[in-house]
Order: sequence, then structure tokens, then C-alpha cells
Amino acid sequence: MKKMVSLLSVLFSVFIAQSHEFWLQPKKFRFAVGEETRIEFLVGENFNGEPWDLRKNKIEKLELHQQNKVSDLKGEVKLEEKEKLKIKFTEEGTYVLSMQSNESFIALDSKKFNDYLTDEGLDEIRSIRAKTNSSDKPSRELYSRYAKLLLQTGSKKDDTFKKRVGFKIEIVPLQNPYNLKSGDYLQCLILFDGKALPHQLVKIWNIIGNASILQNAYTENDGTIKFPISGRGPWMISTVKMIESQKSVADWQSFWGSLTFEIE
Repeated sequence: MKKMVSLLSVLFSVFIAQSHEFWLQPKKFRFAVGEETRIEFLVGENFNGEPWDLRKNKIEKLELHQQNKVSDLKGEVKLEEKEKLKIKFTEEGTYVLSMQSNESFIALDSKKFNDYLTDEGLDEIRSIRAKTNSSDKPSRELYSRYAKLLLQTGSKKDDTFKKRVGFKIEIVPLQNPYNLKSGDYLQCLILFDGKALPHQLVKIWNIIGNASILQNAYTENDGTIKFPISGRGPWMISTVKMIESQKSVADWQSFWGSLTFEIE
């Protein structure tokens, strides 16, 4: 029985690790000049994650942005540690940590793939499968991840928060979350290939105590969403865009974007 439970746990972990949200998680979000923090790379559901396995996945790009300065941190990652990245903040201001993964492959049976399309609001792909009489067929997918983390050092705020880092899919806040409080609204722009992405499902998570609260929103024609900041604590915004694959090894390609920050 213990072996069966263990096997089920492993299979569940594999499925979670190959799908759903991915984000960068610090010990805290606000710092004094000279402080250090360690960053976890997490994958999971409901803003509840487990460590991303860097023995099976690869970081393509990892950069720390502060105004016009960009630091390449890819070589600083410690594969053997749970908190795989250490950052020291030497200047006041708002920082963006951005990470792009390599492409990974997953194959799903028809039911799991159709459920996944429903959960992520990928109606266009469901429609394509229906029109091509392939809704009952399994799928082969290449997926990649694009995560951004906003951090604040000292009291000085700047425009780094809205910097576009050039990801395939990117979430750009239009106000600095570190200037906001509960009861305010935050507007974000969703970009795909550098262009505004309209009518896109975006999931907005907030952790309150031990619970995660979810808001769903769809982007307007200009690719923006606007939502209420309903509480303090960590927040994550996530979205996924899928297209027909341009590579013969897969039917589809998906691009997962996330943005994390804290409201005080």
C-alpha cells in the first residue's frame, strides 16, 4: 500500500511539474540596501508549489533588471540547493528578476488535454481540435516558461517595474505594485511576440494566511486587464498562450507567463 501511495505521489508530482503555473518565490519581497535574499523556482497549482527540477529542465535566460542595468545571473544558480539563487541588493529601487526556461515536451491523452484546455481558457485550441475531428486524440506539446518577479529595496521607487524584457509572453504591470495598497486597482498589459494579446484568460492569485484566492479576468481589446487589490501579501498573475506547433515533434506549443509581487 505504501508503495502504491508513493507511486501515485510521484505520478502526481510529474504531472504538476510538467504543467500549470511556474513562478519565482523569494523569502520576502522588500529589502534594505545590503540585504541578501534567496529565490526558489516553483511549479504547482493554486499558488502552492514544489521545487522545479533543474536536473530535467534548463534555464535559458536569468537576468536582474534595475533601471538601465541588467545583470546575467544564469551562472549563479545552484542546482543542488532548494533555494537555487542568491541575490544581494546594493542600491535602492525597484528590481525585476526575469527567467526564461528551455522548451520541454509533454504528451497527454485526449481527456487530460481537453480538461487542460478548459482550465486554461484555451478555447481557440479546443475549436481547432473540434473542426479537425481530433478532440478525441492525444496531444504532443512543447512548452516553455517566462517568469518575472518584482522586488523592492529601500523606499525609492522607480520605473523598472514596467520594463519589457522581451519575452515571448510577458506580463507588464502599468503601475508599481509597491506603491499600491489593499483597495487599489492594478492594471497589467499582456504581450505575445511583443504585441498586445486581446481576449486572453489571466489568472490572478493572492495568498491570505494559508489560503489562495483566485480571480479570473480576460484582457480587453488593447491587451490589458484591471483588477482590484483585495488584500495584502504575495500576488501572482499568470497566463498561457498556445499555438499550433511549428515543429514536427509536437502538435502544439504553449508559452506560460507569470508575474509575482507583494502588496503591503
